[in-house]
Amino acid sequence: MKKLIKISSVLAIIAGIIMVIGGIWGIVFTYKNVARENITTTDDASIPSVPVRGPLTLKAQADIIRVHTLKITDGKTFSEMPRQIAKLDSVGNPVLDENGKSVMVPNTARDIWITATTLTTALNLGIVTYAFFGFILFFGFILIWIGIVYCVLSKRD
Repeated sequence: MKKLIKISSVLAIIAGIIMVIGGIWGIVFTYKNVARENITTTDDASIPSVPVRGPLTLKAQADIIRVHTLKITDGKTFSEMPRQIAKLDSVGNPVLDENGKSVMVPNTARDIWITATTLTTALNLGIVTYAFFGFILFFGFILIWIGIVYCVLSKRD
């Protein structure tokens, strides 16, 4: 039984060390990839005018992108906007075709939503990545602790 506990302690410590190294690597990898994009939060973000690096600034930037997008689209989300809208002339009147019907054009506000969704998804993925590697790091420390406890128990009579 002592041999099994000793082997288990060594395996737990090795697995814990690997997880700690992996967790640190993942956090550094995420940080470097976010930093190289040179994003700075806007003045009206919840964390204003700072470089986006960690989970809090990633969230602040993602949130303010949504706020700005809603302002541009008069509070409508992608699914609430029509695919096409009437083409307007220089004074704001609908352009009519030869049959007297409005000429329809793609709704460019929906394109803004696609871009905003892409950006916020990337920012939110960074948050999830930080959390994932933080959990890996945490569980690595727990495994190391369990390995140490097993080691101490294996030395008891």
